[in-house]
Amino acid sequence: MQQDELGEAAYSVSVVIPVYQGERTLASVVSELEPLTHTSVTPGGIAYRVDEVVLVHDNGPDHSDVVMRDLAARHPFVRIVWLSRNFGQHAATIAGLARATGRWIVTMDEDGQHDPAAIPLFLDAAVQERAGVVYADFTNERPHGAVRSVASRSSKSLLGRVFDTPDARLFQSYRLIRGDMARKLAQFAATGVYLDVALSWVTNRVATVPTRLRSDDGRVSSYTVGSLFAYFWRMVLTSGTRGLRLVSVLGGALAAIGFLLAVYVIVAMIVGEGDSVEGWGSTMVVMLICFGAVLVSLGVIAEYIGVSLSVSMGRPLYLVVDDPETVMSDTPSPRTL
Repeated sequence: MQQDELGEAAYSVSVVIPVYQGERTLASVVSELEPLTHTSVTPGGIAYRVDEVVLVHDNGPDHSDVVMRDLAARHPFVRIVWLSRNFGQHAATIAGLARATGRWIVTMDEDGQHDPAAIPLFLDAAVQERAGVVYADFTNERPHGAVRSVASRSSKSLLGRVFDTPDARLFQSYRLIRGDMARKLAQFAATGVYLDVALSWVTNRVATVPTRLRSDDGRVSSYTVGSLFAYFWRMVLTSGTRGLRLVSVLGGALAAIGFLLAVYVIVAMIVGEGDSVEGWGSTMVVMLICFGAVLVSLGVIAEYIGVSLSVSMGRPLYLVVDDPETVMSDTPSPRTL
């Protein structure tokens, strides 16, 4: 805890916001966070204060960088982290976690859908339940359409039941994390890691807080079907070796089916029913199924090898650089972390 101007002990909170398309919404989000930079008390009686808002520039297609510089110039609590290129939401969030200094760290989106009023409720839940992570439990549907919502819930359910990640259905980008745990996790997080899966590695104390998801103001989502599938696949690959074990189970099941088919063919020949069956169709079906399973298995194994290769080659999860607008001049960047 830190002492405020009145001598009252208060939890220090950092807010990390990865910024990709925040030109229209980011200023409004920061203005909502500004009142929380003064010591306040949660409904549960816990004193807290937002000491910093860390904006991580993830090189989006708009002019978010201009807005970020203006906010840093006007607000002393705003800090900027500049990434060398677009690394994705999870990598950008981890870059912010590594540089946040608060005892607790809140991560939220830049589009204004996450209500900062839930932050004190997160703190109450964390302290009361001794949780390392607190997720928002949205009580209303996301404005993404029925198909995407169903796909999101199904993929998280599949990840939890098949790939042994029990908290997958709780995963949200609006979350509260213990600061010490978040900073240490950021030190060893490797390329391709899915942040929420990594959090499940380091804590099993997870809480949720009901909150509403606000309108996205008509902004078009930057996520395509391909990028959403890539996020799901990253969750699978970083969830452990369960995927490889499933490949082994698939191989054993196919071997068992092949053995049963062999027994059937032998018995059919003994009882005299084998000559009337040509078998070309069934042979081709078996070959296609087996070869398809082999190729799928090799693909899964190759993905795991690819992740390991990226880590062993030293491919960075992210790279922090100086403000591109000032790196060639003598003017220092405003409060760049």
